[in-house]
Amino acid sequence: MVNSLQAQLLKSGLVDEKKLKQAQRAKKKTARAEPNKVQDSTVAVEKARAEKTERDRQLNQQRQEETARKEGEAQARQLIAQSKLERAGGETPYQFASKNKIKKIYVTEEQFGKLSRGQLGVVRLSGTFELIPIDIAAKVSERAPQWPVHIANVETQPSAEDDPYAAFQVPDDLMW
Repeated sequence: MVNSLQAQLLKSGLVDEKKLKQAQRAKKKTARAEPNKVQDSTVAVEKARAEKTERDRQLNQQRQEETARKEGEAQARQLIAQSKLERAGGETPYQFASKNKIKKIYVTEEQFGKLSRGQLGVVRLSGTFELIPIDIAAKVSERAPQWPVHIANVETQPSAEDDPYAAFQVPDDLMW
């Protein structure tokens, strides 16, 4: 059946049969070409959707890592606040390296001995250095590895058999 507009144009003489058939052929060509365009557009849409999904997954992973880091830092901060040792009245200077600089804090004689034997650790919290027990220092290092925790290395050197001073141990915390 011929389209009513096409029939009217044909009757009025504005269009001849040749032009009418040519228009129908062009219409069929575009109808055949459109499924390819639709298929191409669906491929592009699927590709864009996959890229967006991947980008969203990466952003979500970054957010989860950031949240886990913040939770670890909050737990470490709480551990330090609950178990820090009081340094009031300390007159003995204890020196240690922090960020390639030598830092000095004043501690009591007992704390100095424990620090030098590796039984206490030093950690920075809110701009001040705090003393914490060694087990808490391990937990802080586990939860917030980016926070530097200073623990003295206690090394025992093997003594030579012929060393005449082997019986006389020189302590690391010797004060002059």
